[in-house]
Amino acid sequence: MESSEGGCRCGKVRFRLDGPPLVTFACHCTGCQRMTGGAYSLSTLYPSGALSVLTGEPVLGGLRGATRHYFCPDCMSWLFTRPEGLDDYVNVRSTMFDDAVAHRPFAEAWTREALPGAATGAVHSFPTEPAEESIPGLLAAFADWRR
Repeated sequence: MESSEGGCRCGKVRFRLDGPPLVTFACHCTGCQRMTGGAYSLSTLYPSGALSVLTGEPVLGGLRGATRHYFCPDCMSWLFTRPEGLDDYVNVRSTMFDDAVAHRPFAEAWTREALPGAATGAVHSFPTEPAEESIPGLLAAFADWRR
């Protein structure tokens, strides 16, 4: 079975994701810019049950609404998000994987808020978030792209 491991900057929180990712993407929204301190955030989406925290205890941070952002309590690395209305999914920060290069972005969202020069090389690009009806096709295209 395919799996990927990763962890926070200080190494106190370690995690594993079992199974293939559903999609990788970059988000250019101003919220992600502010959470990361960079031009965009990189994410890998998995079914929620794929995530196992191996060591440490992630804590809630960032905005504490329906979308829940989890961080290392010691180094405050942003590890993963449980998106609002998508309880069956977990969105892991791609840069937290040991093999981060394998999680390069396939799609990018919120490009209308992108900072100048913030290019990702993503195959698909959306000015806001992808339309709900386009998601199944996007996931299928990602699975083909990974092969």
